[in-house]
Amino acid sequence: MRRREPAGRRGGTGINPLQSRVGPVKFPARIVAMRQFLTIASNTFQELVRQPVFLLLLTAAGGFNVFLAAVPYFGFGDDPKMVKDSVLAVMLLAGLVGAVLSASATLAHEIRTGTALAVLAKPVGRGQFLLAKYAGLAAALTVLTYFTGIAALLASRMAFDAYGDADLRSLSIYFGALALAYLAGGFANYFLDRVFTTTTVLAGCVLTTLGFLYIAFWVKPEVIPFTNPQVVDWRLVPAMVLILLAVWVLAGLALACSTRLDMLPTLAVCTVLFVLGLLSDYLFGTRAESGQTWAQVLYTLLPNWQLFWMSDALGMDKSIPWPYVGRAALYSTGYLGAVLAVAWVLFEDRELT
Repeated sequence: MRRREPAGRRGGTGINPLQSRVGPVKFPARIVAMRQFLTIASNTFQELVRQPVFLLLLTAAGGFNVFLAAVPYFGFGDDPKMVKDSVLAVMLLAGLVGAVLSASATLAHEIRTGTALAVLAKPVGRGQFLLAKYAGLAAALTVLTYFTGIAALLASRMAFDAYGDADLRSLSIYFGALALAYLAGGFANYFLDRVFTTTTVLAGCVLTTLGFLYIAFWVKPEVIPFTNPQVVDWRLVPAMVLILLAVWVLAGLALACSTRLDMLPTLAVCTVLFVLGLLSDYLFGTRAESGQTWAQVLYTLLPNWQLFWMSDALGMDKSIPWPYVGRAALYSTGYLGAVLAVAWVLFEDRELT
């Protein structure tokens, strides 16, 4: 009977020859960098949405927008215009506060606690890390602007003048949707071990959107004497897109400040830039047109927020053309690219130890 040889003698090493030939699979450097970018951006978005202050700001801004449409103003027939101006202002201010708080939470806090140093100890560049942080920050602020935008559209539907009454049915539907979102977050947290704030934000966006669609398309509008029926003012949509562009620029400014400053100094700097940008046409515009160099420099460096604020056009019953929104998007893209370049330079020399 022939003696059976061990596997090591028959095959040499006992390992599949194909495994020794192929070796470990290596991905191209671009794919690895893209995966790292998406991972950091996704983690940043989830971390920001998980913050309790984000949920508080989101629900407070949305609820306040709807509440503004249920208050009588006695504005001599201009009550709906006042409501639309107010809800757009709330959207912009909520974006400013959200940008500062989120940028400080995602970058300044991680620099202070050493989390950024732990990530950058891996093969991740500082520029890649910073851009991924901005992508996650912009995504979170987009959710915030969308939520407040749904409330603004609903407020345009609920607005009334001295001859009408508050739309309590729409008010109850919206706040009922918010209450259901909080109940869903509590249920998922207690029974499914999910994060309360993240689930509540997601449920709030879905439920308030469904409630708005039901009110806008299935609830018969009330006809107010001497005025038009209560309908949704869809002209607010391009105005809200412009506000979203402004919020993205604010996020870039807040992220650039967060590379060196904490939350309160970042809030102070962004507030000053916000106010000066609103007054740039008055303070520096005419002087820049007259040829004064210092005014031209300041007028170029400061963001012109008036390009994104179209409340006056809506007040005169005009529509915002989408080509203008496209030009504003080009301006915001160029300005944001310059701001992120400055942030990159500031973060490149920042000591993280």
